[in-house]
Amino acid sequence: MCSKFSDFVNVGSKIVCVARNYAKLVNELGNVMPVAPILFTKPTTCYVNNGGIVRYPSISKNIHYEVELGVVIGEKAAQISEDKIMDHVAGYTIAVDVTCRDIQDQCIEQRIPWTMAKCLDTFCPVGNFVPASEIDPFNTELLLKVNNELKQHGNSKDMIFNVPSLLEYINRHITLLPGDLVLTGSPEGVGPLSRGDEIYAAIPSVTEATFYVE
Repeated sequence: MCSKFSDFVNVGSKIVCVARNYAKLVNELGNVMPVAPILFTKPTTCYVNNGGIVRYPSISKNIHYEVELGVVIGEKAAQISEDKIMDHVAGYTIAVDVTCRDIQDQCIEQRIPWTMAKCLDTFCPVGNFVPASEIDPFNTELLLKVNNELKQHGNSKDMIFNVPSLLEYINRHITLLPGDLVLTGSPEGVGPLSRGDEIYAAIPSVTEATFYVE
């Protein structure tokens, strides 16, 4: 099964994302602490593989990086209980949720969807597939550097909603299909990107990826 999902970007049907899942980031952005997972989606046209280009869009003057643990679904999940949902996970990846922060702020103010802030082409850079056996989703270190300067350094143990509870909540309402990716939220330290920047994202000692902003 794992070999099939090494190419998950061409297998899955969607990217389901979780917002505001680390308390320090919620406070950093001045948001309200969630009482249930906050979900949005990205199309698979957002994918950029390791070594690829993130295109700076003409509609924004303030795009941000958000490093995240990505969960790759291995088996169809619909109405699966929390105690069994991890059996449906094939593996993990390191990912960056790229966001037009200025557009998102406008959307929030106008109370309209975040589509144009989150769903643009190249706005989901991802690393290589890592089999589930190699990752502890309850204690996984995440880091991100921009131009070799450390910007984010967090751990999945600090999630408000852990991976099984997120997957149970999602698949209770949205069927997850093989190859789908779930982004589990970003730790604190999000910030701006500029054209010419080099983004380095990693699960230390497990996997790493580099992307370039143009």
